[in-house]
Amino acid sequence: MDKLPIGWQIKSLDKTNVKRTSIRKGNNRDESRSTISNWQVKSLGEVAEFITTGKTPSTKVSDYFGGQILWFTPSDIGISQYLNLSERTLTQKAILEGKAVIFPKDTLLITCIGNIGRVGILQHDGSSNQQITGIKFNSNIDVNYAYYWFRKNSHHLIYRANKAIVPILNNSQLREIKIEQPPLSIQKQIAEILEKTDQAKQKRKEANKLTEQFLQSAFIEMFGDPVKNTKGWSLGKIENAVQYSEYGSSYKSNKETLGYPILSMSNITFEGGIDLTKLSYVELSDEEFKKLKLEKGNVIFNRTNSTELIGKTTYWNKDIQAVIASYLVKLKLTKDYDPIWFSYLLNTKYYKSLFALKCKKAVNQSNISPTLLKEFPMYNPPLSLQQQFVELVKKTEVLKEKQKESEKELENLFNSLMQKAFKGELT
Repeated sequence: MDKLPIGWQIKSLDKTNVKRTSIRKGNNRDESRSTISNWQVKSLGEVAEFITTGKTPSTKVSDYFGGQILWFTPSDIGISQYLNLSERTLTQKAILEGKAVIFPKDTLLITCIGNIGRVGILQHDGSSNQQITGIKFNSNIDVNYAYYWFRKNSHHLIYRANKAIVPILNNSQLREIKIEQPPLSIQKQIAEILEKTDQAKQKRKEANKLTEQFLQSAFIEMFGDPVKNTKGWSLGKIENAVQYSEYGSSYKSNKETLGYPILSMSNITFEGGIDLTKLSYVELSDEEFKKLKLEKGNVIFNRTNSTELIGKTTYWNKDIQAVIASYLVKLKLTKDYDPIWFSYLLNTKYYKSLFALKCKKAVNQSNISPTLLKEFPMYNPPLSLQQQFVELVKKTEVLKEKQKESEKELENLFNSLMQKAFKGELT
């Protein structure tokens, strides 16, 4: 059984009090649902005061935008449970002239075009564009319960949507969606349990970000801003740090695990980490693999990508045999530079901005060749100080691994509670 926070309980479920309810749409059967005998199953149309789609005012009218009314687009939805911030805002004029729809506080906003099923709850009166629909529930449905119900059952929305190139879930289809309706007191209990676990999950993610920010701050504290060189280190070029560089493999990769793992640009995170959850493979001869394989201590530089992502840099410290794809470059450094320190240097805001500015731009992609990379300036702190920073990185990496395990445990707990919640097994 999953561990629960102190004071929480999962009570036994009397199996004699459970019945199976099949929900049908035409001749198609939605998945069967277990419901407690005093739970009802209602369509959204039966439990909503209104289901209304937002609007986009004309951008040609300048005084429609920039006011005090939050105006949400899909990029604003799905970040957190409660919607308090939007990238753009509207004026009262846009509402009064009917160019936008105003939703009251506690309206549930759902993305219904394209990426269907993102949800959030308005904390104040607000508005949205036409890709988002607002649902205001009647007094029989707790909006926080509905929020978690939709997170658990987003597949119902996707199932109902038009099967077009850009999926669309219109209001008529949305009204047909069936939602379990336990007594209101039970809804509130379910929402409270899930929200507490969800918040614990979010706090763990925030702690992980703070750990990464700590290393970035420690780097600047120890070595100074690369722009100003406040520590007064000797200056040179990146070519002084690079013993040799080598492009990755241009052979076609496969997903069938044939050959050796091959890292692509998507395996390097923006912060400079390595993500091996999704790997491709490439078949190489022994001679080709010997030439291309990654060795511990190699630096990996993302030479080709979109302008905002170009220059992602990491170091190789894994105990697996692998190679890199042609969008990446493998660097071996001279003995005076530590690869971990060097990777952190190239991932500072200064170098990310410099790479975006100086890269060679083409359609849909930009490029920094090894030759161009070596021309960038850099400061040269002593190796002994670099190694002090590396020791700090290694200790912090141990902490980050423990945090990742904790985050995974919380994610598993949350998913388990979500499964139990809508079967009536939490209360």
